[in-house]
Amino acid sequence: MEVFSAEFFSALLAIVVIDLVLAGDNAIVIGLAARNLPKDQQKKVIIWGTVGAIAIRAVATLAVVWLLEIPGLLLAGGVVLVYIAYKLLVEEKEHDIEAKDSLFAAIRTIIIADAAMGLDNVIAVGGAAHGNFLLVVIGLLISVPIVVWGSTLFLKLMDKYPWIITVGSAILAWTAAKMIVDDQFTKGYFENAVIKYGFEILVIIAVLAAGQLKKNSMKNKKQTSEQ
Repeated sequence: MEVFSAEFFSALLAIVVIDLVLAGDNAIVIGLAARNLPKDQQKKVIIWGTVGAIAIRAVATLAVVWLLEIPGLLLAGGVVLVYIAYKLLVEEKEHDIEAKDSLFAAIRTIIIADAAMGLDNVIAVGGAAHGNFLLVVIGLLISVPIVVWGSTLFLKLMDKYPWIITVGSAILAWTAAKMIVDDQFTKGYFENAVIKYGFEILVIIAVLAAGQLKKNSMKNKKQTSEQ
């Protein structure tokens, strides 16, 4: 992939959207962990907790980019990402984060919680980067400030405009499909452009359809239980 080519920028845009959609609740984790601290310490917790979380996520993502070069792992990561794309549509997230009353305990809680919650983000960004470490770094530099300072607003936008989540899920599904077709074990089956792009479109449609069916089922069950 050539730097600053159309393919480069499309992959970069996918990484930024993935970061925003999957890491949009980071601000909630930070707020819950720091809420019992004095106001003057809350700012320090937000800064250092975020720095620690970003450092771990960056290292983990770069490691995943390297690991995905191993034959078979790109295919496995793509399959996992298909499930993550589906889960994004149907899962109702809960944030059971205990508030801490000491600076270092709150920072530790933020870093551990982010590491536990960020696995899907790491796999998705690693796959979208297509082996390009520069893409990961630029994507983080663009999306991290937005996630840290604007994620609360982004969460409100996702609640108000559910189509944002649908778009994010579609991008995840597309990234997953590209990972599957690019793996060394499967590449030979997708040399025909029609088959390759047809498969990618099919994966996107299948994920969105399955997510919509599940949401409808959950909605019907909820309405039945309330009657």
